[in-house]
Amino acid sequence: MAQRPYIVGNWKMNGNRAMLSEARAIDRAAQRHMKTEVAIAPPYTLIHAVHREAEQIAVGAQDCHPGEEGAHTGDISATMLADAGAKFVILGHSERRTAHAESNELVREKAESVLAAGMRVIMCCGEDEKTRDAGKAEKFVLGQLRASLPEFQNAAEQLTVAYEPIWAIGTGKTATVEDIEAMHKAIRGLLVELFGEEQGGEVRILYGGSVKPENAREILGAAEVGGALVGGASLTADSFMGIALAAGEAAEG
Repeated sequence: MAQRPYIVGNWKMNGNRAMLSEARAIDRAAQRHMKTEVAIAPPYTLIHAVHREAEQIAVGAQDCHPGEEGAHTGDISATMLADAGAKFVILGHSERRTAHAESNELVREKAESVLAAGMRVIMCCGEDEKTRDAGKAEKFVLGQLRASLPEFQNAAEQLTVAYEPIWAIGTGKTATVEDIEAMHKAIRGLLVELFGEEQGGEVRILYGGSVKPENAREILGAAEVGGALVGGASLTADSFMGIALAAGEAAEG
């Protein structure tokens, strides 16, 4: 049986307790529309509150420290996130790799800590505009992904990959369907190489980069696109669930 599309909202550095009403609205809508799997990653301060409110959606985190505990002022470990109710962690997002100079090796260590804490990993990868214009996008993305992924015992259950071309994040630009399909096909090939035909073939590959209700059905209907990692459009229930509904329609053909 084909997996349901996976629609994940990344709230980034947005949200306070007043936004719990949006989380509740997303959860209620997700209960009515079971054709998609819906999740959100609010800021750390809201993880436990959203977890307590949510009945249908999964709640996750946007990052973690690779260590379990210690003298790391301002950091949060994977075990702490799991204790707060998180079920997954987004890792390797371009905003972390760029603004915080996170290397592939550090991202890999974080992924290992998330797995050890019993959570799922959403592993991000993507190229900048200069790399794409130079015709090196596929080589770069596959190299980044290969270096960031640890070993997964049950890859299809523990891992989701999110392809986010950096030049399309928050810019209003969106890759063409042809470009998305080509990159997702290449990522699928790497996953099969790493985890075998059965496991690698079942890992969902999300697309992220200015996904909106208006373009969601076309993008989510593309080959090898198993869902979306949504930024700004996930901050309100109306726009976010519009994308989730489009994903369900695309899955039905």
